[in-house]
Amino acid sequence: MAKGLQKSGTSVYAPQAQTYKSFVFMYAIVDIAGQQFKVEAGNEIFVNRLAAAKDDSVEFDKVLLIDTEGQIQLGNPYVKGAVVKATVLDDEAKADKVLVFKKIRRKGFQKLNGHRQKLSKIRIDAIA
Repeated sequence: MAKGLQKSGTSVYAPQAQTYKSFVFMYAIVDIAGQQFKVEAGNEIFVNRLAAAKDDSVEFDKVLLIDTEGQIQLGNPYVKGAVVKATVLDDEAKADKVLVFKKIRRKGFQKLNGHRQKLSKIRIDAIA
């Protein structure tokens, strides 16, 4: 024991009553523009450019899996009747620049190309 500390019969850290929020934990795996995302209600994610304007509502029906507090619904290939609703927050976002550098040694050939992927930022509103 460290100097100056006394061992006592009572615990310093008394257990406290736990409070749980009354909400349903739910997530889904959804196919958006050819990519799969794990989403929850309230998430904001970047996806490949969608054909929707800012503040438009979009629905994605290619839901592969839904988990509601441990009860899993697995699609074959998609869950029937399942829809993920989202709102487009920004339709003009761009990803970080990717630089592609090509070089052939001893020949004096160098080439630098850059690319920025166009993205849409969406907020997941509901999983139904």
